Amino acid sequence: MRIVIAAVGRLKSGPETELADRYRKRAEQAGRSLGLRDIDIVEIRESRADEASKRMLEESIALANIIPDGAITVMLDERGDNIASAAFATQISQWRADNRPAAVFIIGGADGLAPSLRDKAALRLSFGAATWPHQMVRVMLLEQIYRAVTILSGHPYHRS
Repeated sequence: MRIVIAAVGRLKSGPETELADRYRKRAEQAGRSLGLRDIDIVEIRESRADEASKRMLEESIALANIIPDGAITVMLDERGDNIASAAFATQISQWRADNRPAAVFIIGGADGLAPSLRDKAALRLSFGAATWPHQMVRVMLLEQIYRAVTILSGHPYHRS
């Protein structure tokens, strides 16, 4: 199973990019033994439309176009479910057991996601009620993916 993080906007050079790369590489290495092939990052350009609703729609269409057939879709959403790391690991394990070709995690732009894309999500994932910068959300997501992989492989990184 592939893991894809599809995000509106680019990470610029800096500590967030370095940390995101570190967790992605760790998760890829540890995940191979579990059947996780790759962790891909797909960055979608921010829309330049004048109206927020148009920006949201254009970005959502671009994001929808990269979701492979049969993939599970997870939206990062401040109003989503706040689940424990162990439950997140169990969910990834279940998707893998269901022979899903990919799990696509979507991080929308500043204006959010179109309802048509939001409604397709199998899971809406939240990192709490606080509003986080998109760069930090990407780092936190990659860390949670790495943590899930270590939980599933029995590595001592995660402590209950």
